[in-house]
Amino acid sequence: MEQQLKNLPIGIQDFESLRNDGYLYLDKTALMYRLLSTGRYYFLSRPRRFGKSLLISTLKAFFLGKKELFKGLAVEQLEKEWAVHPVLHLDLNTAKYIETGALDSMLNNALVQWEKLYGAEESETEFGMRFEGVIRRAYEKTGRRVVILVDEYDKPILQTIGNEKLQDDYRSTLKSFYGALKSMDGCIKFAMLTGVTKFGKVSVFSDLNNLKDISMDNRFYNLCGIDNEELNGVLRPYVERLANVRKTSIDEAYAELMRQYDGYHFREDAPGMYNPFSVLNCLDKCEFGSYWFETGTPSYLVELLKRHKYNLEQMANEEVDGDLLNSIDSASTNPIPVIFQSGYLTIKGYDERFGLYRLGFPNQEVKEGFLRYLLPNYASSVEQGRTNFHIMNFVREVESGNVDAFMQRLKSFFADTPYELVRELENHYQNVLYILCNLCGLYTKAEYHTAQGRIDMTIETADYVYIFEFKFDKTADEALQQIKDNNYAEPFRASGKRIVLIGANFSNKLRNIENYVVENL
Repeated sequence: MEQQLKNLPIGIQDFESLRNDGYLYLDKTALMYRLLSTGRYYFLSRPRRFGKSLLISTLKAFFLGKKELFKGLAVEQLEKEWAVHPVLHLDLNTAKYIETGALDSMLNNALVQWEKLYGAEESETEFGMRFEGVIRRAYEKTGRRVVILVDEYDKPILQTIGNEKLQDDYRSTLKSFYGALKSMDGCIKFAMLTGVTKFGKVSVFSDLNNLKDISMDNRFYNLCGIDNEELNGVLRPYVERLANVRKTSIDEAYAELMRQYDGYHFREDAPGMYNPFSVLNCLDKCEFGSYWFETGTPSYLVELLKRHKYNLEQMANEEVDGDLLNSIDSASTNPIPVIFQSGYLTIKGYDERFGLYRLGFPNQEVKEGFLRYLLPNYASSVEQGRTNFHIMNFVREVESGNVDAFMQRLKSFFADTPYELVRELENHYQNVLYILCNLCGLYTKAEYHTAQGRIDMTIETADYVYIFEFKFDKTADEALQQIKDNNYAEPFRASGKRIVLIGANFSNKLRNIENYVVENL
């Protein structure tokens, strides 16, 4: 008889309802208690859907003294007092901040609710002053120091990337508001702020130097997310169910879970973490899918990449130092810190001598999902939601040896290139080819290289090897000759496959492929 498994907490971010309704809970309370025992002011950055809100909710229940919710969990044996503290919980994730005044409305609403409980003073006119007043009166009325929990502190700033005036207004408002954490230190028992990103020293936290950032602290690397011990322990029955439904072995199921959803490293020497939202969805539906991306990819990421004219080929092997990785300065021209902190890149290696972190995609789900999302944003002829259709047809044409068909389709990817990109066309072409080649690589063997301004693309199928060389404002014949001069075909001659050489030229004037020549070996 099949073991009765608890329901998995997909999308459930409230600890109290999760426990009362009998959902499975991955016990993080020993780590949480360690957090409480080693400091008072914390900041934690993690990608979206990584369990930050559930952590905040768990802390809230703990400080409200709801001991019954922690029955059977590690902290039940660790905590002796279970004192009830006033808790001020601010969740900035629930509003849209694209209009002027949206943040003011959110903060005012929270303050009004707190002031109903703890009172208000007419002299407290600004948000920071009102927050300070609430903290002081909550302490005075209850006799216990206050707990402050802020979820998604950075949502207003992230949503206004591209609107510098509104972003500056929000930054100034939040800086003053969060300043209460420092000025009211004597009234505060504990404070924790979570978010996707870490804004730099000249930004929101410039005056808040008492926050301990544990985002890259090895002691707390698994405070959010799923680690190997949990996947092989309490979640093993669910993996066994997945293997049975998929008619595969348990080892193969674990290997595919690792390939799809593992690989987040929040420090160079920290073990990999699994995306909890994707893993739980997969184990619940017994189907491998792109669950993280189904909940939406933030548009600000593409906005940043395009604004900074970023060469996407660098993304898979980017090297940055710790200062750049750990904070975001609004004046910076590098989009990588935001991409990293948002979870689309992770730490793949570390050069201790030079203090450089090597970044890359954490797993297959992120790489594939991000590239699928990027293609319509770089190739205007591809509509959102139709990426699969275009890639499928391109791959089929490649596999059947229909060179004219797939070259025409390739040209369609560059059709309607915006005129404002005319000065950045070569970078734009490289980005489209990088996305295309990597997406094709999901179904074929594809490699992409750039060096010294040239673009190479190689696609290998069961029957064909295609070797592409692209030139910019030169000739297709020159491109073909470069393939021959550099013997690009040599590694493939023993394969027994038909080798096709394709030289093409991009025209700055036409903003597309001008012509191409083909030679079969």
